[in-house]
Amino acid sequence: MEILSYLVDGLLLALQPINLGLIVIGVSVGLFIGAMPGLGSVNGVAILLPITFLVPPGSAIIFLAAIYYGAMYGGAISSVTLGIPGASTAVATTFDGRPLALQGRASLALVTAALASFVGGSVANVLFTLFAPPLATLALSFGPPEIFALMLLAFATFVGLGGDDIAKTVFSICIGLVFASIGFDQISGQPRLVLFDISGFLHGIGFIVLAIGVYGIGEMIWTIEQTRGEVTTTTPRMSVAGMISDTREAVRRGWKGTTIGSFLGFFVGVLPAAGATPGSLMAYGVAKLVSKTPREYGKGSPDGVAAPEAANNSASTGAMLPMLTLGIPGSPTTAILLGGMVIWGLVPGPQLFVNETEFVWGLIGSFYISNFAALLINLAFIPLFIWMLRMPFTVLAPMIFVLSIIGGFAATRDMHDIWLIVIFGLGAFFLRKFDYPLAPAVLAIVLGPIAEPTLRQSLLLSSGDPSIFFTRPIAGPITIIALVLIFLPALKFFRRNKSTESS
Repeated sequence: MEILSYLVDGLLLALQPINLGLIVIGVSVGLFIGAMPGLGSVNGVAILLPITFLVPPGSAIIFLAAIYYGAMYGGAISSVTLGIPGASTAVATTFDGRPLALQGRASLALVTAALASFVGGSVANVLFTLFAPPLATLALSFGPPEIFALMLLAFATFVGLGGDDIAKTVFSICIGLVFASIGFDQISGQPRLVLFDISGFLHGIGFIVLAIGVYGIGEMIWTIEQTRGEVTTTTPRMSVAGMISDTREAVRRGWKGTTIGSFLGFFVGVLPAAGATPGSLMAYGVAKLVSKTPREYGKGSPDGVAAPEAANNSASTGAMLPMLTLGIPGSPTTAILLGGMVIWGLVPGPQLFVNETEFVWGLIGSFYISNFAALLINLAFIPLFIWMLRMPFTVLAPMIFVLSIIGGFAATRDMHDIWLIVIFGLGAFFLRKFDYPLAPAVLAIVLGPIAEPTLRQSLLLSSGDPSIFFTRPIAGPITIIALVLIFLPALKFFRRNKSTESS
């Protein structure tokens, strides 16, 4: 009952005129920041951080958290309408959101994304409210072996993304891991794979650069080649009755992915250094793995939209938990929020809930209000997003190209990365021509920078003994499950060949 009383007080604080106004503004700004390729919540929060010194600290963190929420919703917009992920957290949404848009069902994709995001955020808010201290303690028990086991599990769930051709999937993952290794070694500090001694490779290959190249430029070239430039995007229909119908279909066909993404995303978000991007990719892989119709994934499955969208919104709330209770940011965006709190004189940690009760519960109350406001604003703007798809592809293609280049430059301010975007776009086009799956490569470049250092740190802890991944109580079961999932397709392949030979 005490928690409920604190929550009511927090909701009343969040509903004060100044805080409610900042929530609406923050969510609206975040929605468009998330939809702009190359920006995302990290850049949005960082750019708008100085503005918050004009308001009290409690209102400032509520405003920045609202931007974070809005950006998580907004990432799906350009993923669906243009095929370009608005942020790294929305890459998995592109896998099925874009095919739905090309089928003239962009409304279904956007409604599914909005509803899944709302449910994911709501589930995370409830879990945050009820279990903040014990979950923070559990997150602390995740050392390098546990984090690596979790990353291995993510790779295992994605092995099936290549269909029956496991070799091409493994090749795609290996290419992604190579790209993830470019730059400075995180442990020794030595440069690696700096091609032709070009200095631009020293800072590595940014994920957003790869994502914009693969899903912006690559998708545009693929569409032009397939249609010889004569196609216009399938004209979507938009009406109140259509939205109601889409809502029903989104609930009916997306509930399983939403459930998986809501819980898995929150758990991954709580882990320090994980964040919403790995959470959304893992949720997509797990949803596909347990689906009765896995072949629909990648071709326009609402469940494939719901899982990552529920996960990235759930993870964004989960990432706040270690920041507030332990002072450890769970994502790059919460690291900026943590810096803001320190500037405002607030010290994150266990005592924050005791010494700054009004601030903490006002922030938690704002999570609920921001989540509801983001749903309403997102649904209200869907007709505008649908209108974008009525443009002929002869207009849309140059717009995609320009947005891709601008987004890539805005993210890094480096012309080296612009050339990489073009090269990755061409490479993605040729990979698709030869039926190589792109999703595993994207997963590898996201998880590679997390998996490699945790693997090496774990082996340093055990003096090179790999049994550390099997003997620890949390890492052991996760590693075994991951290995089973990795070798399961191979067993199916050999069993299929054996039955063919016997017949």
